[in-house]
Amino acid sequence: MRRHLVSGIALATLAFLYLPMLAVGIYSVNRAKYGMVWQGFTLDWYSKLLQNQDIMEAARNTLFLAVVSTLIATVLGTMLAIALERYPWGKRAQNFFSTVLYLPVVTPDIILAASLVVGFSLVRAAFSGFELGMPSMIIGHVTFQVAFVTLVVQGRMKVFSRDLEEAARDLYASNADVLRRVLLPLLAPGIVSGAMLAFTLSLDDFVISFFTAGPTSTTLPLFIYASVRRGVTPEIHALSTLVFLVTVILVLFAERLSRRKSQ
Repeated sequence: MRRHLVSGIALATLAFLYLPMLAVGIYSVNRAKYGMVWQGFTLDWYSKLLQNQDIMEAARNTLFLAVVSTLIATVLGTMLAIALERYPWGKRAQNFFSTVLYLPVVTPDIILAASLVVGFSLVRAAFSGFELGMPSMIIGHVTFQVAFVTLVVQGRMKVFSRDLEEAARDLYASNADVLRRVLLPLLAPGIVSGAMLAFTLSLDDFVISFFTAGPTSTTLPLFIYASVRRGVTPEIHALSTLVFLVTVILVLFAERLSRRKSQ
């Protein structure tokens, strides 16, 4: 009885999460332009979506922002994780760094976005040529991505001990060789998982992008929000479906790659 109850709750939770996306996918291939009545199958909305220059520009901005911010956050997060785990910090310092590291994770996005706006306002006051746009969006995304990458890589580092590193040093390997030939290969699954997580977080971020974007740096979440305010169209359904599918594919790829590297 208890087993059936738990299974039912799990299925209900999955249905609650994914049925709305299934409905969006169905409406993206519905011939009807308005309303919720099924009028036949069509892929015309996807072809019109690809011909929309505003959407393509938003897609390019989104991918550029996600790729650049992920690369920066992955490098910084990996370095930070290694420094926190391998440097002999005191207990108070460890607690301080752990608290600071978790702040971007638990802080509401609206608070982080407002803080970024204040910070960029101070920068603009000091440097009159600074304007909100793609650079400010990259900085904003890296701000919260670093914490997630660091936590994932730290979790990977706790899986193995320092014996392999000490064995390499006993064989006269330098610190650079230990890092390049021992530590980084062992951390590769965690680094890839952290990078994929940072990429997906950047891909669908709205709040921080909304507060830090400029007039020429519209991303797909911002475009969808502006379009929905004017009315939901099948093109928006098609765009939302594509974004969801890309996110799912990236998550599955990262999971499979991490398992293969772990094996």
